[in-house]
Amino acid sequence: MASRGRTKIVMHYRTMHQRVVEELGRRIVGGTWQPGQSLPVEDVLATEIGVSRGALREAVKALAAKGMLHVRPRTGTRVLPPEHWNHLDRDVLRWQQSGDSAALLRDTGELRRIVEPEAARLAAGRAGPDEVRALCDALTQMEAAAVRPGRRGYVEADITFHRTLLDASGNRLLGSLGRAVDVALEHSFAVSTRTPGAVEASLPAHRAIVEAVEGNDPAAASAAILAIIDAAEREIAQSSGRPPQQ
Repeated sequence: MASRGRTKIVMHYRTMHQRVVEELGRRIVGGTWQPGQSLPVEDVLATEIGVSRGALREAVKALAAKGMLHVRPRTGTRVLPPEHWNHLDRDVLRWQQSGDSAALLRDTGELRRIVEPEAARLAAGRAGPDEVRALCDALTQMEAAAVRPGRRGYVEADITFHRTLLDASGNRLLGSLGRAVDVALEHSFAVSTRTPGAVEASLPAHRAIVEAVEGNDPAAASAAILAIIDAAEREIAQSSGRPPQQ
């Protein structure tokens, strides 16, 4: 019984901590406090949010670790400008998605152009049977999801494919990067597949990547992923009513 009681207390603390971090993080990203501005006095802010001062302090520490706040004794807690934020942090990505969505889409597209063609080229030269099989399995998941009602699970399968490709590059940092930015990829893929016909058009290009990796053709693998990125940017531009990024 005592153990169960401690578990409930720990779960309540974690939930409260997450709630406060979420509240402050969204306010910072949303511009409630501008860069360089101090947060309200601790007592005032804790009362406003409805938490203890201790819970507020822990949340401030968490946001400081994300590069969003700077804490200095006796001078208060100040909001740091966005260039200091850890933009690979899942929470920061999620808050930006609900805030400046257009900027996140642009940054994601640029990151993909920098990273994925080289990852595909490396995969075509390094991937062994296990990596090729994993890519084939990911493509099969995409094809299956594409014909389900409402294309249920397609975006998740698409993310799995691209993370598998980064893993197949044989570069552990690229593999970790894919897992770090999956929130941004999910947002980008969800927008780029809204246009009728976009999913059907993307499957042959994904299949071309698998064939290029399996055939040890780096140039073809790189060209195929670039074609996917180009198409995604066109779909995003069409969905948002803006011209594609140059």
